[in-house]
Amino acid sequence: MSYKRIVITQFGEPDVMQLVEEPNLPEPKDNEVRIKVLYTSANFTDIMIRKGMYPEVKEKPPFSPGYDMVGIVDKTGDKVEQFQEGDVVADMPVIGAYSEYICLPEKQLIPVPAEVNPNEAVSLILSYTTAYQLLYREAKVKPAQKILVHGAGGAVGQAMLELGKLSGLEMYGTASASKHNLVSKHGATPIDYQEKDFAEQLKAKGISDFDAVFDPIGGTNFKNSFGLLRKGGKLVAYGFYKAVMGHGGSIPADFMKLQLWNLLPNGRKAGFYSIGALRKKYPEWFREDLSTLFDILKDKKIKPLIGDIMPLSKAVEAHTIIEKKQNKGKIILQL
Repeated sequence: MSYKRIVITQFGEPDVMQLVEEPNLPEPKDNEVRIKVLYTSANFTDIMIRKGMYPEVKEKPPFSPGYDMVGIVDKTGDKVEQFQEGDVVADMPVIGAYSEYICLPEKQLIPVPAEVNPNEAVSLILSYTTAYQLLYREAKVKPAQKILVHGAGGAVGQAMLELGKLSGLEMYGTASASKHNLVSKHGATPIDYQEKDFAEQLKAKGISDFDAVFDPIGGTNFKNSFGLLRKGGKLVAYGFYKAVMGHGGSIPADFMKLQLWNLLPNGRKAGFYSIGALRKKYPEWFREDLSTLFDILKDKKIKPLIGDIMPLSKAVEAHTIIEKKQNKGKIILQL
C-alpha cells in the first residue's frame, strides 16, 4: 500500500517542500507502533527546520518535516505493550509528521483522551506545552505576578496568555495592531511593537519591574527585555526570529549574550528554553505537562485558536502564511 508525505528536497524557501508518494508503508520495529496521522501542524519551528537553522535537527535533506502529530495506532511492533490498534495518540517527533504514516517508539507516545477533539489536541503538543513549560518550569510564575509576552498574537503567545489568565497573572503582550484583539481577549494589555520601541512605551506608562519576560525575537529585543526585569526577575528566551528571518541578530551571538547576562551581579536572570532539549533531559515532564493540558482542554478551561485547517498538500501555502505573519491562530494540516 502506498502513502503520501511531504519531503524537503533541500534547505530553503517554502517551495523546497514537495508532496511525494511512497510505494510501501513503513514497518514498525519491535518497540514501535505505526500511526496513521490524522493531524499535524505548521509551526515556526518547522520553518527553521526547513531553512536548516534549527540546531537540534542534524538530518540533511531529503527528509519529511513535521514537529507534532496526533494519529491512530495502525499496527504494533512485536514487543509493544501499552498500545493497540485504534488508540489515538500524540507525540512530538520533531521531524517526520508531514506524512500519512509514521513509525514511532511506544515510550514516546501519549494517549489522547476520547473527550478531546484530535485537531485541538495537536494544537497543544508544541505551542501549549511550550507555553506551559515557559511559565511553570522555567519562570516558575506565581499568581498575580507581572509578565511580558513577546509575539503575543502567535500560537505560543496566545497559549501563554490563556494559561496566564487561569493563573491570575498581570499580563502585557507585544503584537501588531491587527492582533491586539487577540491579546486583549485574555485580559492582557497589548503593546504595538511596530509603532514605537516596546520598552519606551512601557516605561513612558510607568510599567517595568517585570517578574518574567518571554522573548522569541532575539537581536536588540533581548537587551530591551532584560532591562525591564525587576531584581529577581527572569528573561526566558526561546527563539531567534530576527536572525531566522534575516532581520538582524545572530543566533550564536544572541545565545552568548544570554549566557553573559546571567553572570552579571544585578540580581536578574536570563536563560534559553528549548522544548526538545528539556524533553531529552526530563522526558517525564513532557508527558506530565501534555497530559495535564489534555485534562485542562477536556474540562473546557482552554480553547485553542485554530486559524485554518488545510490539507497536507498545501504545506507550502501554510508555511508562506506563517512567514508573512498572516495567520490568526494555529494552522492545522489534515491528512
